[in-house]
Amino acid sequence: MKISPVIAHLREHCPSLHQRVTGGIDLDAVSESVLLKNPSAYVIAADDKAGENRAENAVIQDVEDRFEVVLVMDTKDERGQQAVDLLHDFRKELWRALVGWQPAAEYDPIVYDGGGLVLINRARVVYRFSFSAAFQLGRNAATDPAETWHEYELDGLPPFTGATINMDCIDPADPNLQYPGPDGRLEATFSGDVTP
Repeated sequence: MKISPVIAHLREHCPSLHQRVTGGIDLDAVSESVLLKNPSAYVIAADDKAGENRAENAVIQDVEDRFEVVLVMDTKDERGQQAVDLLHDFRKELWRALVGWQPAAEYDPIVYDGGGLVLINRARVVYRFSFSAAFQLGRNAATDPAETWHEYELDGLPPFTGATINMDCIDPADPNLQYPGPDGRLEATFSGDVTP
């Protein structure tokens, strides 16, 4: 999942963050390179999980993209009592902004996966909130672009224009040729053309 639309959405719909939202692929790299005034949030691409193939003659999988919104706040007390109250308010705001929102047309609405403490010290509190959204790997219609190698190969085949069927029946069979059949003689031939 692209995180830039998520960042833009949070900047617009989380007023408590005062647009102090950025992102990246690793929390340590992001937090060291971008120093935002707190409270601030970092959208981090976490991972993806793929389900089993659901088709017998193609590849169709459900894939779940996961990301985290990492909230950084200044510590007012060493125990973090004030931080817990603020986290509760920020979590409500994040839920309102993200849960049920579709980050792109191919995704299902975002769901909340949980949260947890990353760090607390005398200077700051870092807490992560995990979210995910699922999509299907493998196209829904032949007019969609190829998403898998199998679909790409099928797109390269010439169009189906018709077929000729030669039938060599099992019975009746000529005992002088082979018994039981098929005996190698064609009992029927027919053709059909397909027009788009």
